[in-house]
Amino acid sequence: MTAPAMIRLPAPSLSGSPSVEEALAGRRSVREYAAAALTIEQLSQLLWSAQGITERRYGLRSAPSAGALYPLEVYVAAEHVDGLAVGVYRYVPRQHGLQLVVDRSVRGQLSRDALSQSAVADAPATLAFAAVFLRTTQKYGERGRRYVYMEVGHAAENVYLQATALGLGTVAIGGFDDGSAKRTLGMRGDEEPLYLMPVGRPASQ
Repeated sequence: MTAPAMIRLPAPSLSGSPSVEEALAGRRSVREYAAAALTIEQLSQLLWSAQGITERRYGLRSAPSAGALYPLEVYVAAEHVDGLAVGVYRYVPRQHGLQLVVDRSVRGQLSRDALSQSAVADAPATLAFAAVFLRTTQKYGERGRRYVYMEVGHAAENVYLQATALGLGTVAIGGFDDGSAKRTLGMRGDEEPLYLMPVGRPASQ
């Protein structure tokens, strides 16, 4: 079976405002979103903040990883993203692109998987973090699992701060049915879901 075609994302911006300090001060968990689509540029920036390549020679990424082993995979359940068809996509850091995994809306089912949390039901897109634990445990043993959990926290905070800088909101959700969410998002057999992060423009705006 041939791999799905790569959808190239706009190049991420490497400068902007607000400052890091302002983003830290303004960061909040946001669970209610306006009925507004994300732009493809906003999605590109969020994905780059999560796992984007920041150094080409060694493939270093925007979030730290024990041993630079990078066990995380990032998916996007896209519902209302300008320029992107509804569906689930896998982020490919090396190409800063997306590959289609599921070619239909999964927002309703994903919300049910997440204990019917309205943030997932209402967001124009939800980022989902998964991990291939073996990438880390084959070097660090069972302690490597701890490193993976640390790493997803690093990546999630990057998304929080990037969303804040873009005038968007997000919330990290750890309460969901692992097996059902994995099936809904079309994750591979060796991947385990860790976090859902719905993202959108805060309703308060």
